[in-house]
Amino acid sequence: MLVQIEGVLTAEQVAQARLLLEQAPWVDGRVTAGHQSAQVKDNLQVPEGCPEHRTLGDMVLGALERNPLFISAVLPLRVFPPLFNRYDPGMTFGAHVDNAIRQITGTPHRIRTDVSCTLFLSDPASYDGGELIVEDAYGEQRVKLPAGDAVVYPATSLHRVAPVTRGARLASFFWVQSMVRDDGQRALLFDLDMAINRLRGDIPETHPSPVQLTSVYHNLLRRWADA
Repeated sequence: MLVQIEGVLTAEQVAQARLLLEQAPWVDGRVTAGHQSAQVKDNLQVPEGCPEHRTLGDMVLGALERNPLFISAVLPLRVFPPLFNRYDPGMTFGAHVDNAIRQITGTPHRIRTDVSCTLFLSDPASYDGGELIVEDAYGEQRVKLPAGDAVVYPATSLHRVAPVTRGARLASFFWVQSMVRDDGQRALLFDLDMAINRLRGDIPETHPSPVQLTSVYHNLLRRWADA
């Protein structure tokens, strides 16, 4: 299930993020790549633990906690501290699958990567190329979103970043361990949650259907969740 989420960051937060990224140091993006990914990865990354990384990470995590669509689509149990990358002209990231388990730097904690997320930070008109290309059962999904918008998709998906040919592509990327590890089950819960929300807007508040469907939602979540 691939879901696009509008307005994770406000315009003011995007501007602040870009300013911090201008001030941040950059290192070879392969520092966080697994063996296979390192063979096809060519980008730059803000080092984990530097002041800019901590400030930006807190901003993104706070925004995610306040975003109901993100919560509904992902059902997060644990979120990997957000990372930040840049693709300059000629840079790309070839086809790969994300590591199943990620160690959180500087801690003994690990997360299972059920869901991958990219949060776009550059105006799409400011660069050419750089689309996130995700392969699923319906073919290739090409994603290039306005600054502040995000996309979430199964971490099991084969995906890549098209070469940037002009400008610079700035983004945050991270992974989520979901309370519901199975993507098909998450998709069913997401569709049911969206239907319940639409129904509440279409019928009287006293109608019993939303209550009954909400009961179904939570009983399914209770059956499938690891929390």
